[in-house]
Amino acid sequence: MRIRLGRPDLAAWADHFDVPPATGARSVTFLGVASLLITDGRTSLLTDGFFSRPSLIKVALGRLSPDRARIDSALRRADIERLAAVLPVHSHFDHVMDSADVARSTGAVLVGGRSSANVGRGHGLAEEQITVATPGEALYFGDFTVTLIEGAHCPPDRYPGTIEAPVTPPARASAYRCGESWSTLIAHVEGWSALVQGSAGFVPGALAGHRADVVYLGVGQLGIQSEDYLRTYWAETVRAVGARRVVLIHWDDFFRGLDEPLRALSYAGDDLDLTMRLFTSYAEADRVDLHLPTLWRREDPWRGLI
Repeated sequence: MRIRLGRPDLAAWADHFDVPPATGARSVTFLGVASLLITDGRTSLLTDGFFSRPSLIKVALGRLSPDRARIDSALRRADIERLAAVLPVHSHFDHVMDSADVARSTGAVLVGGRSSANVGRGHGLAEEQITVATPGEALYFGDFTVTLIEGAHCPPDRYPGTIEAPVTPPARASAYRCGESWSTLIAHVEGWSALVQGSAGFVPGALAGHRADVVYLGVGQLGIQSEDYLRTYWAETVRAVGARRVVLIHWDDFFRGLDEPLRALSYAGDDLDLTMRLFTSYAEADRVDLHLPTLWRREDPWRGLI
């Protein structure tokens, strides 16, 4: 099979970086990959919190540790001081590796499955700051309700399986097995809601009966799937929860630091252009707004919807 060189040009999709800016306390800030800061101005939640972003060579050949300088820089730039919860979407390094350090720095509870809990323990997080979620059972943080629904990782899962013992850094990337993969439902007492689908996988029917105004939809590795897979993924996430706005995440090259402009993953592992073309057609058919988020910007994806 011939490997396509290069990577998609984000300029081709520049008109999609148009999530409405936040004008009040309610906002979502995209911080790369599947890291999202969600706040109502009183309580703040963060998915993943992955800021270290080690190079591809380091991931392939070395051992990984959280980069405190990069973590602290990202927290300062995003104006994050206190968090109620850090919510890894699954336990690969590009999601969970920094979660315990972020939780410790912000006083948050690390919330996830047994695998994420073992990462937290291995990274020295106190047990009282670790919560192992029960699938489908609501958790409450201020005026937020968070429900984790069992999901699946997009194929191929390069590090499958669960993490059965604490992972202590430095550790190989392969030590961060996928573990439990979540569809994270976040609802607010004021009536606005979101689904964060951090990985482009799905469990058929898992989201039936759930509702969300907005979906933050992971698209990593979707561009190497079949058109049938993309169509089904859209149906099992966006259509299943009745969303009216979709914001795509997990498309950026996470081997590059956040101090540089974001770029798409290379064609060797993904094809954002293909995903955008197909999702644009699905969104038009379903009358759903389709967007890409802007790094560091406080945005309000519910603006104009509710």
